[in-house]
Amino acid sequence: MGFFDKIKAGLTKTRDALSNTLGSVFTGFSEIDDDFYDELEESLILADLGVDTAVKVTDRLRKAVREQHLKTPEEARQTMKEILVDMLQVGDTQLNLSTVPSVILVIGVNGVGKTTTIGKIAKQLTQQGKNVLLVAGDTFRAAAADQLEIWAGRSGAAIVRQHEGADPASVVYDGIQSAKAKNADVIIIDTAGRLHNKTNLMNELNKISRIVNRELPDAAKEVLLVLDGTTGQNGLIQAKQFKEIAGVTAIALTKLDGTAKGGIVIAVADALQIPVKFVGVGEQADDLMPFVPRDFVDALI
Repeated sequence: MGFFDKIKAGLTKTRDALSNTLGSVFTGFSEIDDDFYDELEESLILADLGVDTAVKVTDRLRKAVREQHLKTPEEARQTMKEILVDMLQVGDTQLNLSTVPSVILVIGVNGVGKTTTIGKIAKQLTQQGKNVLLVAGDTFRAAAADQLEIWAGRSGAAIVRQHEGADPASVVYDGIQSAKAKNADVIIIDTAGRLHNKTNLMNELNKISRIVNRELPDAAKEVLLVLDGTTGQNGLIQAKQFKEIAGVTAIALTKLDGTAKGGIVIAVADALQIPVKFVGVGEQADDLMPFVPRDFVDALI
């Protein structure tokens, strides 16, 4: 199954929901009038684009209809697709792995699929011939390192871990020294999803970042935020908080195959102006796919 087919299949629930709402907007109106725009905006909100993004899309469409003298809802539909693609293009959708080693610091709350996402990325990178090292920096959650070790075995990546409750920054330091000794191409660091409060989380991530910057000052670094697509607008709230705390550079949206609200991808990219780099549409390693804005919008609408 090709990329487009896979993402289309993974977005079935969202697309079905959209065809019931958005589809009726484009087929139920013979002309583009105020009622058309009102219905369109409501449908976009129901698809979890959120109020701000839905209003922005509708306003941009109004302007395009005026300027391009569009007459039919079908013409408006095609134009709206271009608007959505444009809104998703907020940066490079490829991971920056331009140095040896490169570092991917993976953050996000517990339960979003963080460790699984790390495992899937590791498998894809090892299949590309890269030497990958996983660092079990989530020492707070019981069995987090065990889960990561299973993925290391599946993916062919090496792993550095310590005992539960160890200082995450010290695990990261050990991991970087190991990566240097083994000439690793990519270091992927797992982090705790939840500490007692926002200040603790910020301090922990800052400490890890300082060690990475001190030990690998010239390395390409990505801060990859993993969000659960099924949480909709709550995911957007999480993303805003993590952007403040950790300087997020990339987003992975998981579990999109389990939600009718895949429009959250557009809301997140638009609200944060941070590129979505992966979308998850299934359990297999290749079901975590590099994000292609146009393919996503074509599969959605």
